[in-house]
Amino acid sequence: MDIKEAAKTARNGLQQGIYAVINPFVRLLIRMGVTPNAVTTIGFLGNAAAAALLVWAAVRVSQYGESPDYGLVVWSGCLIIGFSLFDMLDGQVARLGNMASTYGAMYDSVLDRYCELLTLGGIAAFLAACGNIWGAVITFLALVGSVMVSYVRARAEGLGIECKIGFMQRPERVVVTAVATIATGVAGKSIAPESYFDPNIILIWAMAVIAVFANLTAFARLAHSRKELMKAGRR
Repeated sequence: MDIKEAAKTARNGLQQGIYAVINPFVRLLIRMGVTPNAVTTIGFLGNAAAAALLVWAAVRVSQYGESPDYGLVVWSGCLIIGFSLFDMLDGQVARLGNMASTYGAMYDSVLDRYCELLTLGGIAAFLAACGNIWGAVITFLALVGSVMVSYVRARAEGLGIECKIGFMQRPERVVVTAVATIATGVAGKSIAPESYFDPNIILIWAMAVIAVFANLTAFARLAHSRKELMKAGRR
């Protein structure tokens, strides 16, 4: 078994383990009459709230001259990880409740993109307000990579090519973003104001990881698509 197959097997095993934990809650939602699209919408609203907290923290720094409120950053990270779980819940509600639909899949994909645009945009705004301009630029590159990973897959699947390869897919990006946001907030609340350590460096490094690996994943998917098209005799 090569590295790719091992990674895929581990990822599938983790996913099945998560499903085993959330399925009782999924069945409760189905009995309550909650639709997959409603679950998707709740997840989006939670991520939008996380972005709003980051933007508010940025406004308080840039407009009112206050010190960064890292408590808001912690809450933002918690909202990101908590409401991103709805990204798994909606699919399970659709499958177990026999409510899967083509429009539902499209709706889920669109709101997933909005979630990433808002949360990474909020992080960029916060870093810029704190004077970490290069951190904001790196976050923008992470955002570009995140969008392109999904775009290349969508274009490939539109041509009839399965294109799910790559390391930095949405679940990985969500985990890195949420954990780094929480860690940054906790560090910011714990470190004395006179300390020379900038807690935002945690968030910047996390965004750098996403920027590098998400864009590499996008190009890997592009190369994979070209290979599959050539194999099928298509140009």
